[in-house]
Formats: sequence, C-alpha cells, structure tokens
Amino acid sequence: MVTVIVATTTDPASINPAIALLAMPGWLPGPSLFRDIISFTNRNVRLLQHNKSIVEEDDLDRRWEEATGEAVDEVIFFSKHTAVSNRPALTVHPIGVPHLREGDVPPQGGRPGWAAPPDPRIGPWLRLLKIIAQSHNLVPEFEITLEGTHHGPITTKPTMFLEIGSTDEYWKRQDAAQVIALLVWKGLGLGGGDEVGKWGRENDNNKVLLGIGGGHYAPRHMDVVIKGSVWVGHLLSGYSLPMEDPSQSKVNGNTEGIGGTWRESIKVAF
Repeated sequence: MVTVIVATTTDPASINPAIALLAMPGWLPGPSLFRDIISFTNRNVRLLQHNKSIVEEDDLDRRWEEATGEAVDEVIFFSKHTAVSNRPALTVHPIGVPHLREGDVPPQGGRPGWAAPPDPRIGPWLRLLKIIAQSHNLVPEFEITLEGTHHGPITTKPTMFLEIGSTDEYWKRQDAAQVIALLVWKGLGLGGGDEVGKWGRENDNNKVLLGIGGGHYAPRHMDVVIKGSVWVGHLLSGYSLPMEDPSQSKVNGNTEGIGGTWRESIKVAF
C-alpha cells in the first residue's frame, strides 16, 4: 500500500511544500507513467507532480494503481487556500461536492453528489500541524484551521488537502511550505518515527466526528478536534445542506416535504 502525494507547478503553495519535502532524505526518481506527470518515491510514499490546476487531474489514485500495480492507501494534495479575509492560514480538509445535483457544474472540480472518503489522518494531523507551526513561530500570524468538505478532484481513496492561504504573499512563504513538508515527513514516519493518524494503529475506539451545519471553517468542530483525540469525517457546512421548503412543512413538523439535496449530502458524508 502506498501514499500518493500530489502537487502542481502552477501553484506556489503546492509546489513549494513538494520541493521542501523532496529536499529531505530518501527520495528517488519514480516512473514517468503519465503525460506531463513526473513522480518521486520514498519508502511507501509516491509524490506526483503535474502542471495543471490541482482540482483538474481526476482519478490519480486509480490511474496510479492501473499503471504500477501498487495499491493506493490514501491521497494527499498540496494547494493554495483563498479567503475573503485574506488572513494567513494553514488548513486541512476533506473533499467532495455532495450537495450538488446531477447536471450541476462544480466550480472547482469533482462530480455532483460525490465525496471522497475522508483521510483518517485529518484530525491527528491537524493537531500535529498546530504543534509544528507553533514551533516554527507561524502562530499566531497563521491561523491553523479545518475547512468544510468542498471541491475536487475526483478520487476514490481516503483523501485530504493541505493548504497555505490566503494571498500570493503567503502562498510563496517558504517557512509555511517547510511546515507543511515537515507535517508530511513526520506524519508519514519518513524520518523513522511512528506514523501519525494511521487508522488501525491508534485507538480505534475514539469517536469519529461528522460535522453538520455551521460555517465553512466550523470553529466548534475545530475546537472539539484540537482538544480531543477524535477522528474527523466529512464536515458539511450550511451551504452543503441546501433545503427547499415551499410548502412550509417545517411548521407542521413534517420534514418529508422539505426538498433540496441535504439528505443526499448527509448520506454521502456517512
């Protein structure tokens, strides 16, 4: 089983953490199996580098398996983060667009009604990210936060995004890139230590958080994850739970008349 890490040269917040990670010991050139995609290997980790938008290269997990015969355990993407606030941030989140209907066009990749399985490392790595960022003096300048489930690309294996935000100035910050690289290096045990957040190797009796409602950054969910030892599932913000109630069915206590794709979104998240 291998971990696939994906970076794009078109995004400094994606390629800079990849470069920082590749500067650490043990990396070797990997096979060039796809057009315009190069790879590197280190133990059971594969880093793929392409030159498209990070949300455009669908099915890289399946394509890698078909090309190499290696079973993919998880997919981790490096990317930039944007926000109206422009606040510097390091974020972690699962991906998917479960609330969209067939025929809708996802604005940032994916497929309507789809969500990738969340990577079990999300919760443990968020806690580790905060520790590493603090030790490198990025906190409080950078906010360490979860985001709600959103965007593509399409994958079928457990997936998460690691992002640097929120403007060009911060996307290019080498210290932020180094922190993301160290998170992966330590989290995957590439330095010889134990992996962090590997499902089945820690206390599987810990609770799994499925977040429903709230804002995109889910501060209440974030507080639970940082303070506890929970696993993190999908985080469905309010906008991912669209409800249509033209008949005022809620007044009568009848939820069967409430339309929208909120039910489908929750089912996909489970």
